[in-house]
Amino acid sequence: MAGNDWINSYLEAILDVDTGINDNNNKSSSLLLRERGRFSPAQYFVEEVITGFNETDLHRSWVRASSIRNSEERNTRLENMCWRIWTLARKKKQIEVEESQRRTKRRLERENAHREATADMSEDLSEGEKGDTVGDISVRGDSVRGRMPRVSSIDMMANLASPHADKKLYIVLVSLHGLIRGENMELGRDSDTGGQVKYVVELARALGSTPGVYRVDLLTRQVLAPDVDWTYGEPTEMLNPLNPENHFNEIGESGGAYIVRIPFGPKDKYLSKEVLWPHIPEFVDGALAHILQMSKVLGKQIGSEKPLWPIAIHGHYADAGNSAALLSGVLNVPMVFTGHSLGRDKLEQLLNQGRQSREEINSTYKIMRRIEAEEITLDVSEVIITSTRQEIEEQWRLYDGFDPVLERKLRARIKRNVSCHGRFMPRMVVIPPGMEFRNIVSQDGDIDGEIEGNEDSYGAHDPPIWSEIMRFFTNPRKPMILALARPDPKKNLITLVKAFGECRQLRELANLTLIMGNRDAIDDMSSTNSSVLLSILKLIDKYDLYGQVAYPKHHKQSDVPDIYRLAAKTKGVFINPAYIEPFGLTLIEAAARGLPIVATKNGGPVDIHRVLDNGVLVDPHDHQSIADALLKLVSEKQLWCRCRDHGLNNIHLFSWPEHCKTYLARVTSCKQRQPKWQRSETANADSESDSPGGSLRDIHDLSLSLKISLDGEKNEGIGSLVLKGQEMATDSNTNQMMKSAPLKLSANESMEKQENSRLPSLRTRKFIVVIAVDSDSIADILDITKIIFEVVKTDNKDTTASSQHSIGFILSTSWSMSEINCVLEKAGLKSSYFDAFICNSGSEIYYPSSNSSESQYIMDSDYHPHIDYRWGGESLRNTLVRWANSINDKKKEPVITELDSGSSHCYEFRVRDPSLIPPFKELRRLMRIQALRCHAIYCKNGERINVIPILASRAQALRYLYVRWGMELSKVVVFMGESGDSDYEGLLGGLHTSVILKGLSIGAASKIHDNRSYPLEHVIPTDNTKSVECDKCDRDGIKATLGKLGLLKSSPGDSVNDRAE
Repeated sequence: MAGNDWINSYLEAILDVDTGINDNNNKSSSLLLRERGRFSPAQYFVEEVITGFNETDLHRSWVRASSIRNSEERNTRLENMCWRIWTLARKKKQIEVEESQRRTKRRLERENAHREATADMSEDLSEGEKGDTVGDISVRGDSVRGRMPRVSSIDMMANLASPHADKKLYIVLVSLHGLIRGENMELGRDSDTGGQVKYVVELARALGSTPGVYRVDLLTRQVLAPDVDWTYGEPTEMLNPLNPENHFNEIGESGGAYIVRIPFGPKDKYLSKEVLWPHIPEFVDGALAHILQMSKVLGKQIGSEKPLWPIAIHGHYADAGNSAALLSGVLNVPMVFTGHSLGRDKLEQLLNQGRQSREEINSTYKIMRRIEAEEITLDVSEVIITSTRQEIEEQWRLYDGFDPVLERKLRARIKRNVSCHGRFMPRMVVIPPGMEFRNIVSQDGDIDGEIEGNEDSYGAHDPPIWSEIMRFFTNPRKPMILALARPDPKKNLITLVKAFGECRQLRELANLTLIMGNRDAIDDMSSTNSSVLLSILKLIDKYDLYGQVAYPKHHKQSDVPDIYRLAAKTKGVFINPAYIEPFGLTLIEAAARGLPIVATKNGGPVDIHRVLDNGVLVDPHDHQSIADALLKLVSEKQLWCRCRDHGLNNIHLFSWPEHCKTYLARVTSCKQRQPKWQRSETANADSESDSPGGSLRDIHDLSLSLKISLDGEKNEGIGSLVLKGQEMATDSNTNQMMKSAPLKLSANESMEKQENSRLPSLRTRKFIVVIAVDSDSIADILDITKIIFEVVKTDNKDTTASSQHSIGFILSTSWSMSEINCVLEKAGLKSSYFDAFICNSGSEIYYPSSNSSESQYIMDSDYHPHIDYRWGGESLRNTLVRWANSINDKKKEPVITELDSGSSHCYEFRVRDPSLIPPFKELRRLMRIQALRCHAIYCKNGERINVIPILASRAQALRYLYVRWGMELSKVVVFMGESGDSDYEGLLGGLHTSVILKGLSIGAASKIHDNRSYPLEHVIPTDNTKSVECDKCDRDGIKATLGKLGLLKSSPGDSVNDRAE
């Protein structure tokens, strides 16, 4: 019962100070009290009760309060409050139990999958798999100090021995959220404009100044909102080079580093990162157009007859990583990723706090969409750059797609040229962020004389920010404890103020300066930030810290170095007390100005301290240890000087030149996989690319010599590919149709002689109509297609021949080309009506040949090499078959049957009852745990499963047609149902126009999306101006919709009856 006295005291205190806990307007059951923008002492005591005592003590307090109830209002409130707090504590315990069960299940699944993966790789590589290869920077490598030579100045960058100095490299960086500009960065303006913004800008600037790098583009969002500065709306901003005196003589006309702002999302709104997800496809389309255009320009500038293709696409944070994965796939170039902070780690921390359920966290932070984006980066990335080993060992290993042990095994097998059985892992590389030291005056000597000899030197020549800070202090010459972080709960500034306030010796010895971003009014801040700031102000009042704590409202980015200098001049200390710090760039900045550090022991500061050895690491949850560390550094003069000297002597290990040197070594070691047609084109390819013959010359590989016949007969001299038509047919009638309409691929047809070839016309079409309606019946899809054809044909019947061909058509479906062909003519359609067919969920692209009378098709032979990256092949198929057999064994009947899709890049399975199999997210997760990279598409109302390469999809196939043939995405109109296959979301958003056919695909197809890891609403634009609805799927409804879009010659305002037939 000892605990009850404390509980009762807290409850009495709550009643004395606030009634907020009984506020009827606060009906949410969330326990996240500090982040509601309504912080009060009552809420503080509630948190203390919930987190500090067990359920039994809480129940006893309630029983005690109810037993002494009388007519007094105070006792009634006490009883009610006890019951509510007890309920909250029980909910917290329930959340903890559920999460523990979830983790246990996840661990067992991972162990089983890893055992299965190891069984496939049964060869004895015990020696090679025990550790990392020589010279690698790995999660178990030597200290950074042993690997990185000291660089004395940024001016030595030009003298660095670099094997890339004679190259012309083009690098693309992507960072979407926050406000990004080259000068006067508004760091701390909001939670999205922080250290990542500074990092990516300085990285772009440093890479642009590195020998061998011709151009660096930092792609971000263009913001034209009235509440932000106009500079964020400028399409392009050149970054000043690190060494301008030599740089401009070396770069070309468009060389150097640039911020390129791509318009996407609402033009007049500044959006937080949590609501950017629906607009990612639009950014990808816009960025793709910029990269293609810039590649052509740079290629001409360096005297090459080919475009200067990017050597890598580097995404920063989950949203940009998702974008970079799509860009990397469609351009077929390596991807690099830096997480900065990771979603699973954040989710674990929030769940461990027990204040919010998983559903509440996902609703607030869109955390599951973020985690899926990070899993996608693991699927696609060649290299993942981390700042510390802790990020690899404790954060990345939480993901399905990465396991450190399996990664080392695979790397050892690759080194010894042993098969990995279709399994792939990205290479994790530790490269600490750099820093620019050109403007830093090294203080190698003792600064005691400077301070003691200039006691009255504070004056007119001091930086303005000094007086802004010192006006808070009664005695501004006392040592300054400096913290620089935005007022975010995870930065733990409240604990810092509490530690300072409760240590009398520290208060007497030092001042505390809190640089918490920029603000005008507290009411204008976000609820989370304002809650933290108000808590700090109340603690200042509680401990009577007036005259001892500074918290200026404004500072410029250029003031930050001066703030560090002021703290160093007073022999102060810099502190980063964050609960967990991914890296800690401010620690490096402080050390460069001669400041010892106190930092959290969780995360990157551990590695920084190992290199610099200039301070103390502390437990961020223990305010007493924080106070002791600060007092020790400030009070012991010899220790302070020793830490200062260590920091100054070792700080150049974190220079940008070294960072860029290591960065380029890693990036250039990635296998370059440019598009096949660029690799195979001759020297005069640019001049021929616009001609039909030149465009089609390289579509003539082995697949063009195949004649596919569904009856299985082999054609001598040509070769054949037999498809199992009986397995693919859903009934005998369909099977009979497939036999009567054999699919033929043109036999080595001479493409350049086709005068009426349809492929180059993709770039000249006024509009491209894409039919992407999903259904379990191909006949239903072709019926809709026929209606659209008839509407367009009728509208153009009196126009000229050139106008009749102004609209092209593409069929995009999960069905195979054989299945489409078998019912095409029966539906009254010819293959020649289409410009292209995107089949097997985007894993194959076909074009109609000129000899349409024989229903011949041309397979795009460049597309398979384009999407072949990390395709698991037969090993993937074997794993899928085992998975299907395990499902059948559990159900004791055949639920999943393997089919033959006739494609080497699509494994197909038929599902007897979709309700008997796990949701598609579970299959995707299983493949990732085994390091098999693929897309598992549940299609045809859940009756089929198509497993295709990770870089393939129907949406990516449209972008491929843009890259390959110049088909303008803004001219594309995609017809879709209200729901569809599990890849449905990929077709929403982007530069194309989406037409939603109401009433289609709303039955079984919608059930596919019921068990998603995140709601479909999180990725669908709610205010998408490029999306229209067609209320009727008949001739009149589609005609009216096409008219509104301007695809028909009649004006959008005309009624259907008034328009010419």
